[in-house]
Amino acid sequence: ADQTPTEMHYFVDARSGRILDQWDTVHTAKPGPGGSGCTGATAAVGTGKTLTAGTVVLDTTKCGTSFQMVDMTRGGGKTHNMSMKTAGLGAVFTGSVNTWGNFLVSNAQTVAADAHYGVAVTWDYFKNMHGRLGIANDGVGALTRVHYGRNYANAFWSDGCFCMTFGDGDNGATILPLVAIDIAGHEMSHGVTSRTSNLIYSNESGGLNEATSDIFGTMVEYYANNANDPADYVVGEELFPNNANMSQAIRWMFKPSLDGVSYDCYVPSIGTDDVHFSSGVANRFFYLLAEGAVVPAGFGAGSWANLSPSSLVCNGNTSLAGIGRTAAGKIWYRALTVYMTSSTNYAQARTATLSAATDLYGNGSSQYNAVAAAWSAVSVN
Repeated sequence: ADQTPTEMHYFVDARSGRILDQWDTVHTAKPGPGGSGCTGATAAVGTGKTLTAGTVVLDTTKCGTSFQMVDMTRGGGKTHNMSMKTAGLGAVFTGSVNTWGNFLVSNAQTVAADAHYGVAVTWDYFKNMHGRLGIANDGVGALTRVHYGRNYANAFWSDGCFCMTFGDGDNGATILPLVAIDIAGHEMSHGVTSRTSNLIYSNESGGLNEATSDIFGTMVEYYANNANDPADYVVGEELFPNNANMSQAIRWMFKPSLDGVSYDCYVPSIGTDDVHFSSGVANRFFYLLAEGAVVPAGFGAGSWANLSPSSLVCNGNTSLAGIGRTAAGKIWYRALTVYMTSSTNYAQARTATLSAATDLYGNGSSQYNAVAAAWSAVSVN
């Protein structure tokens, strides 16, 4: 009903007709590849005047006397205009000059520049931090589609088209187009998950799938180091107008329950809930692993969130120290790509990350011990 496509998988009991399990292979940011048609193309460097990231460098393609949003330096990844349609792949953005957008939603190229930039930064993060060449690790770029549907307030990854798709929201009346850096990183990371562990988008594995995209979307935001979108552990805060205190967002990784529905601590029934809510436990684990039991600036006593170190942990361990984002990211990536499988649950994720920490830093190392302590702090023991 909200314009999101669906690729459902069902297991049905042949005797009773009861649905035993189900999941979708379209992975959204929140609840609820075509060719360029160019011969003799050459790589070019243009400028994007984006909505959320300011003025950025865009790698594009010169095609005759015009330019296209095709990134030849990153496997030929393309950015297409869906022109508010929900079917097909749209058309590649083309311009007579290599400057894209004007910082405003009134120009269709503006949010395309955001998405093209965000996908490029995500590619660079996985390449330079984890040695991964693109979503499938084969050096091939993916398709990015913007201006999907009418007032579509979501974004999603689809295996079917090997593409990321971004809606326009209501163009800023209450929510901006969903093309911020961490959202682009989130959706591209869904593709990485689908090409590695392939965590099923249901039960506890679905929560781990969503958390993986939040984790790497956040790490991409830190990697970008963009002054117009300062990095933090809040997902999607740039989508909401007049949001200086970050009281509006898609997720708060350090205290997931700030949204009123997500889980801070593991409970045995967590796998029966929406994957965007059950992801909270892994999001919080990662924050504690990287940063420790430290309240982020702006969320402490007297703020709208009114957080304290004791409110960040489930077991009272406020002395928990972080190992830094780089080490935490490497541990999660290795766990995802080496040890996790399609049905990994939270207990198995603890084992997977401990194995990854052993491989990278040694059994009994400070990093290994921090992984164990961070999981215990979210009640995964």
